[in-house]
Amino acid sequence: MILQSLNIMDQMIIPTNIVGKPTDLEYTITSDTHQEAVNCFTRACKRLQNPPVWHLLCGALSGTFSLTDSTGRLLSRLAETGDYLQIDMHIPGTKAGKGYDWVNVEAIEADIKPDGEIEYFAMRVRPSRNPTTNRPDTAHFFEDIATSTFIIKRIGNTVTASYHGRNEVPNTETSDTKDVIRNVIVATGAAAGLSELQWSALMKAFLKEEL
Repeated sequence: MILQSLNIMDQMIIPTNIVGKPTDLEYTITSDTHQEAVNCFTRACKRLQNPPVWHLLCGALSGTFSLTDSTGRLLSRLAETGDYLQIDMHIPGTKAGKGYDWVNVEAIEADIKPDGEIEYFAMRVRPSRNPTTNRPDTAHFFEDIATSTFIIKRIGNTVTASYHGRNEVPNTETSDTKDVIRNVIVATGAAAGLSELQWSALMKAFLKEEL
């Protein structure tokens, strides 16, 4: 019943893959005690909701993430549904994104009961327009059909962090030719596994002990 319940939660938050190759990555640790596992889960959830620390967790080769509101104003709190992530990939960005890639936090789901055997937290983001402009173009190297879903779950003393990429296809639906070329190049690199290296490192870092 426990696994069935978690599978249902996953199906509700992870979209069906229609185009492109799906990406599924996970990292699991088992703690010696119930309290250590609860602490690990809680710590991982806070790290997931705090994108500005992801660069510190992943290392120098990863992108830099900033949390903003619907107008692009920087925020200094944990992420909430409707917020945006401004991504600096440390390579030439798009005109649509003013040098950045952008995603929207479109869903957060949680079932947190630290006294029980199961805890679950998930956040899904989707490529979006640049909230600092009125341009409708998607300011990301993937089309806005793509999603990235991050899940933290605890079953007893075992905690798992996972990443699920769906419908990841290059964003060629933009009005700037240079943006199209750039998006295809970056998306091709992501498809070749470069993004998997970053997400794998992040899943492991979510579950690390206090830094």
